[in-house]
Amino acid sequence: MALTKTVYPAMGGAVDNTSAATFIPEIWSDEVIASYENSLVLAPLVKRMSMTGKKGDTVNIPAPVRGTATAKAANTAVSIQSDTESNVQVLIDKHFEYSRLIEDITATQALSSLRQFYTSDAGYALAKQVDSDLHGLAVNFGDGAGTYLNTNSMYIDASTGLTQYAADTVTSADVFTDAGFRSLVQAMDDADVPFDNRVFVIPPALRNAIMGIDRYVSSDFVSGQAVQNGKIGNIYGIDVYVSTNCATSEAGADNTANDNDLKAALLMHKDSMVLAEQMGVRSQTQYKQEWLSNLYTADQIYGVKVLRPEAGFVLNVNA
Repeated sequence: MALTKTVYPAMGGAVDNTSAATFIPEIWSDEVIASYENSLVLAPLVKRMSMTGKKGDTVNIPAPVRGTATAKAANTAVSIQSDTESNVQVLIDKHFEYSRLIEDITATQALSSLRQFYTSDAGYALAKQVDSDLHGLAVNFGDGAGTYLNTNSMYIDASTGLTQYAADTVTSADVFTDAGFRSLVQAMDDADVPFDNRVFVIPPALRNAIMGIDRYVSSDFVSGQAVQNGKIGNIYGIDVYVSTNCATSEAGADNTANDNDLKAALLMHKDSMVLAEQMGVRSQTQYKQEWLSNLYTADQIYGVKVLRPEAGFVLNVNA
């Protein structure tokens, strides 16, 4: 006798993966991570360390002192080098989130593009925060003074060329020049910074000025390829990126010599900064019955620190 199966009691109106597709967490996660990675400019250009799954709130990174070669004299022992090595501590102290509370009526009536906007916006907001935190580290380049008056902070004086930056000194006539940039590159060379993995991260105003220099719009500078994450070309073997997150090094209202804000363009090596991520971008949704709404949150946990202060330079330019 054949077995007969029936469904009892009859059920209708259940929320399933089809009716709640907008709020499947995996979809949100994929979209927000894609937007986050696509919006980062500075973060991919620095040293990145993953702490995923690891406990603790501090990362200790060894920073050994460079040794020197010693001439070997006949019939003498070798010279033993004994330096007290240091380390750099990176505090994992940054936890940022992006949340939206979406009411049922909105979720029911809105187009699916609403979810795409929120995930794109979440990715952009979190990426902007990470990049801004990294840009802010430039105050600790050089002697690590904690301000833009550090020893590796420069500007291009219209009369004297590359000059040490000081407050109330940069005028509107102090514009970017090829000679000034070459002097800045030489300063990096003189500091014995490796030639590979150098980048020049600039604000939009400096891009505008650079595009007015003939040699920088030639095929040697512009590859003709699509712009990826802000990269616009290459100057003297150094990749150039545009970022809207370049920090303001001096507000125009504070500068008695100039009404323009000054932006901090960065000429730096990859090892000048470190980004330690303990938790990458995470997306979660939770239904809130008391609000008849879905709570969506994207968040991440990380820390940033200057790793090699001698390997980063600030070029203060008119915004």
